[in-house]
Amino acid sequence: MKLTRLLTFSCMLLSLMIPQVLLAQKPTGMESPSYYNIGGVLSNNESESHFATVIAHLNFDQQYVPRGTTYYDKTIRIDKNPIKTALNVCKHLISRRVYAVVVSHEPTGDLSPAAVSYTSGFYQIPVIGISSREAAFSDKNIHVSFLRTVPPYYHQADVWLEILSHFGYTKVIIIHSSDTDGRAVLGRFQTTSQTNYDDIDVRATVESIVEFEPKLDSFSSYLMDMKTAQSRVYLLYASQEDAYVIFRDAAIHNMTEYGHIWIVTEQALSANNTPIGIIGLKLNNAENETDHIKDAIYILASAIKEMTVNETITEAPKDCDDSGAIWESGKRLFGYLKTRNIRGETGQVAFDDNGDRMYAEYDVINVHENHSFVKVGSFHYDSEKRKMRLKINDSSITWPGNTGKKPEGIMIPTHLKVLTIEEKPFVYARKLLDDEIDCADDEVVCPHFNISNGNEQEYCCKGYCIDLLKALAQRINFTYDLALSPDGQFGHYQLKNHTTGIGTTVKKEWNGLIGELVAERADLIVAPLTINPERAEFIEFSKPFKYQGITILEKKPSRSSTLVSFLQPFSNTLWILVMVSVHVVALVLYLLDRFSPFGRFKMSSNDGTEEDALNLSSAIWFAWGVLLNSGIGEGTPRSFSARVLGMVWAGFAMIIVASYTANLAAFLVLERPKTKLTGINDARLRNTMENLTCATVKGSSVDMYFRRQVELSNMYRTMEANNYDTAEQAIQDVKDGKLMAFIWDSSRLEYEASKDCELVTAGELFGRSGYGIGLQKGSPWTDAVTLAILDFHESGFMESLDKEWIFHGNVQQCEQFEKTPNTLGLKNMAGVFILVGAGIVGGIGLIIIEVVYKKHQIKKQKKMEIARHAADKWRGTIEKRKTLRASMAMQRQYNVGLNSVSKSVSQNCEKTRYPIMAPLPRTPERAWPKDQEYIVNRKNNNTNKPPPRYMPTYATDVSHLIV
Repeated sequence: MKLTRLLTFSCMLLSLMIPQVLLAQKPTGMESPSYYNIGGVLSNNESESHFATVIAHLNFDQQYVPRGTTYYDKTIRIDKNPIKTALNVCKHLISRRVYAVVVSHEPTGDLSPAAVSYTSGFYQIPVIGISSREAAFSDKNIHVSFLRTVPPYYHQADVWLEILSHFGYTKVIIIHSSDTDGRAVLGRFQTTSQTNYDDIDVRATVESIVEFEPKLDSFSSYLMDMKTAQSRVYLLYASQEDAYVIFRDAAIHNMTEYGHIWIVTEQALSANNTPIGIIGLKLNNAENETDHIKDAIYILASAIKEMTVNETITEAPKDCDDSGAIWESGKRLFGYLKTRNIRGETGQVAFDDNGDRMYAEYDVINVHENHSFVKVGSFHYDSEKRKMRLKINDSSITWPGNTGKKPEGIMIPTHLKVLTIEEKPFVYARKLLDDEIDCADDEVVCPHFNISNGNEQEYCCKGYCIDLLKALAQRINFTYDLALSPDGQFGHYQLKNHTTGIGTTVKKEWNGLIGELVAERADLIVAPLTINPERAEFIEFSKPFKYQGITILEKKPSRSSTLVSFLQPFSNTLWILVMVSVHVVALVLYLLDRFSPFGRFKMSSNDGTEEDALNLSSAIWFAWGVLLNSGIGEGTPRSFSARVLGMVWAGFAMIIVASYTANLAAFLVLERPKTKLTGINDARLRNTMENLTCATVKGSSVDMYFRRQVELSNMYRTMEANNYDTAEQAIQDVKDGKLMAFIWDSSRLEYEASKDCELVTAGELFGRSGYGIGLQKGSPWTDAVTLAILDFHESGFMESLDKEWIFHGNVQQCEQFEKTPNTLGLKNMAGVFILVGAGIVGGIGLIIIEVVYKKHQIKKQKKMEIARHAADKWRGTIEKRKTLRASMAMQRQYNVGLNSVSKSVSQNCEKTRYPIMAPLPRTPERAWPKDQEYIVNRKNNNTNKPPPRYMPTYATDVSHLIV
């Protein structure tokens, strides 16, 4: 001991006797300094003396100090007044060109180390803290050049997680003060839990967070809320004074007895009323300031040595009055300090990006009887694996209640809050009417609390999942309160930034049923909840109670037209050719019958009447009559050539009619429309066209499935804009023809297809999965629910639920409907009736036109007859007048002839015609018509009768002779 002191004194004396010439050797040009002043702001004389001794020893350590380099100590006493401390740093340290400052922690003040950090950091002079553990020093925006050889308080959260993993506790309640360090502990716990623990099954989750204001008077109100939680593991960060109040009230409420686990930090462990069984932490070498001083100096020397090899160090600032000077070498020196990783007096010394000590070693302390602290484990650095390890001796632990049996850490509740969602046929929900007091016997009350407006409405639920819930409650013995999903969704996540005490992290924030379970506002989800990786990361799933997949629902294709269904057997081209053929054949028949020598004369029929020859109208009537298989009563061809063409036309008509009849039966009776799509691999879905719209439900498991599948990304981008809020809306749009294809769970779509035979599922199942019961992570009911569901499968209970709620016996009905032919109805044959109606209307229209035209013809004919009658009457009058004048003229001439001597023509004629009357000379015998006949008759008769005196028959014949 004396030898050690003698060596120390000799080193100090040697350092004081160094020639002043060395002091005058300051670096010139681009060379690094040959001496370095190290400042110290320490709490007592012992620390100051040790500081000088360590630097004196350092100068002889060639591993850290190269030849030609010397370190000098410059120390001041820390003051509890931060202003005086800052002034002393400027006056006694910076003015002496210190290259770094080692600062201690004044026992009665917390602000002095911060004052040293502010002052030195302004000039980028590195500051090494050896006792400051507050979370504020981790903020590099404020403490730009501060690092420390002690870990901050919130790093104890790392040890907490290791302890929880060791004991298998996965659900905890965190109690912390509402200051910077308390929030930093919570943030560190949550971030480290998600970052370092990949296995969600062993990851500790926070069930509840209790934040209190420091300097408590009572903690009873918080404890009452904690009693309702499921977890019985409490992680406590509090000061010594606040921990005293918390332990006092916890003992009053019997929350320090068996079944409760308390894991606390160093400050809370120092309370004088810590209950038996508490587990706490204690930092190794936390109060050993001398060891931290030595580690800090050697870390600094290591950094300076490496920096001088790589670059030149400029002189440190010398005056606080020069506010514009920033020491760039000091900024780079701080970077070298953060990369140090050496084995020191306090263990493995290394720093993170914030300059905080890593690899800090802790003792795990257990409180036994008589308030004795017993070390039951350690958290230490494993040099072989180069990481921290936790080692605990479980057999030496005394748990609350002074027992050696480890508690379960949770309280298994028997009354659960169950959530569901309306999804037929699994859950039918109907609103309770105003005049109804309670639901029916097969229904369960399931209120819906609307989170958007805060209203609560009473509903009644029944269905597949409700019967399953009843069976589960009876089998594993629990009671429940059932409620509908607050926002009506199954749940999907969004990535959001969350700010904690140590930075900003990105978290998945869930809504819907999953969000309620993750936030631990529910215990069970009994609904058609698809099991997928995204959800399984945050909640527990039971074994599937129903296996299913994803399929496509579409409406069966309807026929092209109901009004012209009878025209479907032939194409439009064939109909046009038939129409043209009728009239071409009629025209050829007319021409053949017209030009044939045996067809253009009238022929006598048996009844004595004569039949007219075949005209063009009759030929068209004949052609249509043969084609439509109607009897032809008149207008048939009579020539041999026309009749040959008629027989050929009759054969053509027989073939056309027979073909039409056969195809009509195939189109209207036996034809069954097939589905439009072949499945998910249909090219029309992969490259969606404008006339084919497909969709699913937003944020559903199907939506997540399409997000995961890279090969379906093009299809998903198209359908994302068409997605619906609920499945009911999408199914209704499929029925109405607004949506071509709805992609959803096969169980629901098979139910819809069995209920409505107009709907059909297309293709095979894809994305196979199952429906499971959702539970909280680490729920004690997981195993019991899984075993019950497996038993239900074996006993046939699940199959009975399928028959009762999903199929309803309608599958066989639709299959039978598919196999039987269609019955023609008005929908199919409406066009024929419309055609007949059009014919009737057309006939009535034509007869009206004919009647009107006939009346017009009759009127015209009457006018013509009147005119003709008038003309005939006028002509008769004229003829009568002519006859009368002629008779009168003949009479006058006759009378004149009797009285005169001269002979008249009449007299001469009389002599000629009647020669017996007077022996006159012969005159020509053909002076008058028919005179010869008269003479012959007279000779034959040999009568001597004289001729009549007047022959009116010839009066008119001689009128032309009157002059």
